[in-house]
Amino acid sequence: MNELPKLDTKTTKESIIKFIQDKVSEANAKGLVVGLSGGIDSTLTAYLATEAVGKENVFGIVMPSTTTPTEDKIHGTDIAKILDIDYKEMAIDSVLNEFLYITQYKTENEQLAIGNLKARIRMSIIYYYANSKGYLVSGTGNKSEILIGYFTKHGDGACDIEPIGDLYKTDVFELAKYMGVPEEIINKPPRAGLWNNQTDEDEIGMTYENLDKILYQYNDKETSKDEIAKNLDISIDEIDMIINKVKRNAHKSKVPESPEKTVMVI
Repeated sequence: MNELPKLDTKTTKESIIKFIQDKVSEANAKGLVVGLSGGIDSTLTAYLATEAVGKENVFGIVMPSTTTPTEDKIHGTDIAKILDIDYKEMAIDSVLNEFLYITQYKTENEQLAIGNLKARIRMSIIYYYANSKGYLVSGTGNKSEILIGYFTKHGDGACDIEPIGDLYKTDVFELAKYMGVPEEIINKPPRAGLWNNQTDEDEIGMTYENLDKILYQYNDKETSKDEIAKNLDISIDEIDMIINKVKRNAHKSKVPESPEKTVMVI
């Protein structure tokens, strides 16, 4: 089977909503904080959170920077208004610029370092509000991006629960359509806005459609890379690129490791 199995949208929605309710209850939390980027992942998460715990118990935060497309900032606030949830818009440039001014440190990976710093600043703000309100932080990561490590460790990868973390990106699109997410959000290119003209697919190196097919074959079906290439008519080099991302970034989803202590036998 070369395609991903068709998502049972109704059952998946119900399952995620129950998961959210259970986790909020277990933590004795009062609600959820969701960072609203204006993209499909955070929008779907906000829709699910609102259905799960009620609009009065969801707080959205829109945190644009100078590299955030205006359309994304507008979509972030629009979603908060559509869902009728309390929200705050807070630009992060002053915090970012203060940090960069203090450090005055340049590297060959400057663009990536600044992009990751933006993600970590945003997560610090999200956790401030979550702690203040007694809420949990809802992550917005999907399975495709988690598997290949396409997120910032201790940035957008930091959260208390990951409601859509078992949905491949193509599943996210299906569930978003089912739940009535606005078409303009579904149809625009996925992007993090960490630097100008950035798009997810350009950075990953292939379309989400092909990425998900590879990941499903490799991760769920445990198919060899030669078979994947044959099944999907995709080059071995592209298969290797994705498998290497999975292996290289596996540490991002693990608790930091420690060496085992040595015990003296007396």
